[in-house]
Amino acid sequence: MGRRASCVAAIAAALLLLPGAASARRGHSGVAALQVGLRAKGLYLGSVDGWYGRGTRRAVARFQRRRRLAVDGIAGPRTRRALGRRGRPPLGARAIRPGASGFDVAALQFLLSWQGFPLGTIDGGYGYRTGRALRSFQRRAGLGVDGIAGARTLRALRRPPPRPPLRMARPARRTRVGDGFGPRGNRFHTGVDFPAPRGWNVRAARRGRVRFVGWISGYGRTVIIAHRRRVRTLYAHLSAATVRRGERVGTGERIGLVGSTGDATGPHLHFEVIVRGARIDPLGALR
Repeated sequence: MGRRASCVAAIAAALLLLPGAASARRGHSGVAALQVGLRAKGLYLGSVDGWYGRGTRRAVARFQRRRRLAVDGIAGPRTRRALGRRGRPPLGARAIRPGASGFDVAALQFLLSWQGFPLGTIDGGYGYRTGRALRSFQRRAGLGVDGIAGARTLRALRRPPPRPPLRMARPARRTRVGDGFGPRGNRFHTGVDFPAPRGWNVRAARRGRVRFVGWISGYGRTVIIAHRRRVRTLYAHLSAATVRRGERVGTGERIGLVGSTGDATGPHLHFEVIVRGARIDPLGALR
């Protein structure tokens, strides 16, 4: 069997054996849960992205070799049993409650992140942040807010993430797009970064009213603007803000300057689009 055929077989086997939602964009929650387990074993160093690529196959093979299993790079039933709680139970086998841990919790965390409710580290443990994210999702989805991931909640999580209801202008003109929306290591990047020189103008992506100007842990100096249809935009790591809370701004109006405040390794704008409390991919809204 050639490399391409082997790759297809490995992916097909993984998707059959690792239940969970998948899409062309966000990968597979079961594969993501497998990656979490392999990271915990020190065998996988890539991002928890839900894609059964070369790094994941090699990590599975290393684990199989360590446990003296047949080395084929496919996470079949024997391999998953050898992973212990990191390989079970599959998503949907039980209602996931606070304090739970395991394969299905990691898959749940992955789906919550893509739905716009990231929770810090995707680690397979149901703690405070997972509960807060799950309750927020249930509230937005119109479900009973109980912090328990039962059948109805899991069905809702498997739906496509929300789409941007408004079109927007680029908040940093004549700049390239840096890190995008999605997995980064075992965490989730909730916006899009625009690398730019310190002091570069940051502009409102759409007209609205300034709801927040101040400091947010991790984000540094931040401006948040409210728009119609329950949409908000967030502009972080600013060196300075040039607007005040309550002020109305127009599309393209300067609201701040690029900086590196908060948890930033260099000057850039971190830009988020939030729809009814859910972070969505800003690139879908930008013109």
